[in-house]
Amino acid sequence: MNIYLKIANCVVTLSFLSFNYFAAKAQSQPDLAQYAKPIIGTQKMGHTFPGATVPFGAVQLSPDTDTLPYEYNNRYNKDVYKYCAGYQYDDKTIVGFSHTHFSGTGHSDLGDFLIMPTVGALQLNPGTADHPESGYRSVFHHETEVAEPGYYKVKLEDDNILAEMTATTRVGFHQYTFPKSDQSHIILDLMAGIYNYDDKNVWTFVRVENDTLVTGYRQTNGWGRTRTVYFAMSFSKPMAAYGCKDYSKRQVYRGFWGKFNQSKNFPDLAGKQLRMYFDFATAANETMKVKFALSPVSTINALENMRTELPHWDFEKTKQQAKQAWNSELGKIVITSTSNEEKINFYTAMYHAALMPTVYMDVNGEYKGLDQNVHKATGFTNYTSFSLWDTYRAFHPYQNIVNPTRNADMVKSMLAHYDQSALHMLPIWSHYANDNWCMSGYHSVSVIAEAIIKGTVTTDLDKALDACIATANHKEYDGIGYFIDKGYIPQDKNGVSVSSTLEYAFDDWSIAQLAKKLNRQDVFETFSRRAQNWRNVYDSSIGFMRPRLSDGSFKKEFDVLKTDGQGFIEGNTWNYSLYVPQDPVAMIQLMGGKKRFTAHLDSLFTMHLPDEFFAETEDITRDGIIGNYVHGNEPAHHVAYLYNWTDAPWKTQERVRMILKNQYHSGSSGLGGNDDCGQMSAWYIFSALGFYPVAPASGQYWLGSPAIQTASVHLENGNTFSVTAIDQSDKNVYVKKVLLNGQLLNRRYITHDEIMKGGKLEFFMSAKPVKK
Repeated sequence: MNIYLKIANCVVTLSFLSFNYFAAKAQSQPDLAQYAKPIIGTQKMGHTFPGATVPFGAVQLSPDTDTLPYEYNNRYNKDVYKYCAGYQYDDKTIVGFSHTHFSGTGHSDLGDFLIMPTVGALQLNPGTADHPESGYRSVFHHETEVAEPGYYKVKLEDDNILAEMTATTRVGFHQYTFPKSDQSHIILDLMAGIYNYDDKNVWTFVRVENDTLVTGYRQTNGWGRTRTVYFAMSFSKPMAAYGCKDYSKRQVYRGFWGKFNQSKNFPDLAGKQLRMYFDFATAANETMKVKFALSPVSTINALENMRTELPHWDFEKTKQQAKQAWNSELGKIVITSTSNEEKINFYTAMYHAALMPTVYMDVNGEYKGLDQNVHKATGFTNYTSFSLWDTYRAFHPYQNIVNPTRNADMVKSMLAHYDQSALHMLPIWSHYANDNWCMSGYHSVSVIAEAIIKGTVTTDLDKALDACIATANHKEYDGIGYFIDKGYIPQDKNGVSVSSTLEYAFDDWSIAQLAKKLNRQDVFETFSRRAQNWRNVYDSSIGFMRPRLSDGSFKKEFDVLKTDGQGFIEGNTWNYSLYVPQDPVAMIQLMGGKKRFTAHLDSLFTMHLPDEFFAETEDITRDGIIGNYVHGNEPAHHVAYLYNWTDAPWKTQERVRMILKNQYHSGSSGLGGNDDCGQMSAWYIFSALGFYPVAPASGQYWLGSPAIQTASVHLENGNTFSVTAIDQSDKNVYVKKVLLNGQLLNRRYITHDEIMKGGKLEFFMSAKPVKK
């Protein structure tokens, strides 16, 4: 242990030297964190959390406002959907503060290790929202709530406790100001969780090491079926006593642990359903602190994470470090705008686009792999929680510009996932040493292809392409065999047949572009042919994509406005028929040419979609719909930019600015749909800057209408790419002309290379469209 402590102290010394360097650098940074509002998206459908975290941090320390179960009467409880992030702004009570949360997802897990401070008679039941006094939860008011990047504060009214929290990458830091009491408690609820149900906990272990240190782990079976998280918890003052209540079902075969009274002051605890409590005496306004470190590997690693990242008890210092980390992240793009709301929306979008994926390794580089063994990340940071169906569209392209090194590490994490996969597949939706296989497509190949084509990833290129090929050829997975053999996925074999056919075609196009880059001609030709399979689900008799059956016929009972049961996921055929981002020219030609296609796009944005057509789909609500265009979900995020391939590019400018105003606001309900791990926010960032990656692996960003006055994108390579919108205003949304580095731009896109070289993009704005 002495050697271990010496190593830890060396690491701490290095971390202090590093911090002093960055602290000095931070003094010259603008305070952009003041504009980022974590509360945005916490109401209705945004599914964001307001708590404390640092950019891409492994800890997301945030309040949970209810305990609804995933299961009710042996069926899915639809009300639980509101709590994907654990918090709903409309709720009046807080159950406690847990350490792991997804941001903006449409399904969930996590909510690990819930802590709640209380005063008075001990209550180990969380109580109910209607009667919080029946348990340890508390009423709270938004008037006493503060949510800032890296910091959260709220008054727990029932027990008059001020709760504050901040975080490092792997450690949550709690600070509680208690009233005078000889019955103050810290409750550690190891049963609590998001999307919880009775059998979700596989096993829980707790070890009280001494009067200030507790370690343990829990394994859950939910979205990730073998997800295990270890912890180390340290108190700033010794506990007076502690105890446990075991709510586990009685086991038939349980050994002879009954020889001990395990409910009071017993240091070695295990079971499926445990709640711990720790007793203290507190003086009036006494501040007590808790450090809570996580690890994917072991309790000793969790303790090393704590000692390395948070070797002191200075809460304010940690809070300021977190704020500096956020200012460093947000400072990668500095904008000017005459609208304060625009600044809030822009920097909140940047904030939300830096929450996931999360670091998934300890300070020593160790992490648990997909094979459930311990691996060490050598030369890269390992990440988890890739919501790739969402994030390949704009989030990863955004990272390729502002965080290329980090995005390269994300790609390396995907390739490590592939190496550890018994199925020899890249991640679909990676999640804490698991793949939960959520959504359609195999969009990791788009992320990998884009990163290599844009020069973000420069090593193991052929290995990466081989991993993409192996994933795309896994015929047993989700209709891929039908896609290869028939050229489409039959609806009688797969309920989202059209969506998957279109998405596989796009992914295969991405593989073809990567093969072209690497001079793999045979692969390029094979996947270029497969990329044409989108044509096989287009029904020219109705002008829409339509499901086909195994016999080749189109499905007879078909409604172009409905999503459920029509062969699509999270969007109807009006939206999905436009999903050929890799080849808009061919799509427009097939749909009748530019004039007819323009009219079709106009109708999408202006028609009315009655509620009945999305009533069965919890991901789609009125808040995220404009006409029949569903912005609250991802499949049509590129659609407003398709006017660039017609004779009316000014309509892209008009639609983009309308969407920015309609779908993004500065209040708690300021997102029109799930933020989906930063994808909704990345769309905002790109569109506010005036360009968007319609097909990421193309290396092209298609022009729209900037919503800022100026922007300076400070690139990792030392260059600066600036955007200026001359005469931009809410009325002047149309572009008269565009200059790139002083030269008239005679095309409707810019390239990745042009951005990364640095330079100046100038938009000259007008109140009237330029029709040519």
